[in-house]
Amino acid sequence: MNPADLAQAAPVAHDMTLWGLFWQAHFVVKLVMLGLLGASVWCWAIIIDKTLLFARTKRAMNKFEEVFWSGQSLEELYRSLESRPTTGLASLFVAAMREWKRSFEGSGRSFQSLSQRIDKVLDVTIQREVERLESRLLFLASIGSAGPYIGLFGTVWGIMNSFTSIAASKNTSLAVVAPGIAEALFATAIGLFAAIPAVLAYNKLQSEVAKQQGRLEAFADEFSAILSRQIDERIALAA
Repeated sequence: MNPADLAQAAPVAHDMTLWGLFWQAHFVVKLVMLGLLGASVWCWAIIIDKTLLFARTKRAMNKFEEVFWSGQSLEELYRSLESRPTTGLASLFVAAMREWKRSFEGSGRSFQSLSQRIDKVLDVTIQREVERLESRLLFLASIGSAGPYIGLFGTVWGIMNSFTSIAASKNTSLAVVAPGIAEALFATAIGLFAAIPAVLAYNKLQSEVAKQQGRLEAFADEFSAILSRQIDERIALAA
């Protein structure tokens, strides 16, 4: 066998480590892998940030409810909160009390439709709070649904490139075919690595949003009923 035949028959050494699979992959496959890795890092940043945010919001709600139901005057509680940034239940309380004071402290004392206005203010505030809690969760859903397909695109491209190289070399041995297929499948693995945590975290965080939204709506109903009774009493006294 001449040296040319030996060189053709000799298998090409391939680095089968994760770094080697990435470095030997096609340029397009590398871009797919880097994009998915970047998306995975951003997903974990969102997951950690939202987990901490929900924990802070829950503690703030517990603390506010403890103060609210302690029997403290609503006026005193409002004065202690009106000049500070608030979130959660405190935001609902401040928004409703601000509308309350505008109606009763104005020259016209327009309290005939005050109950409806307070309900609208509470609804708008709840919507803003839910939007704050849900912000960036759509990115998790997008990566969870599209990540595997993006990885599959990289895999298909890598396999096409691998088969083209095999056809050019006219060598179909397993030692030649396997490295190219492994490099291509690595893209799908990274896609799943990015998508699976994103899907699980999205479902978990959405359930937390639903719980906190339910808590906001329950407090809004209770506080609206309290203010409605006081409105009825004042209307009766004015009559």
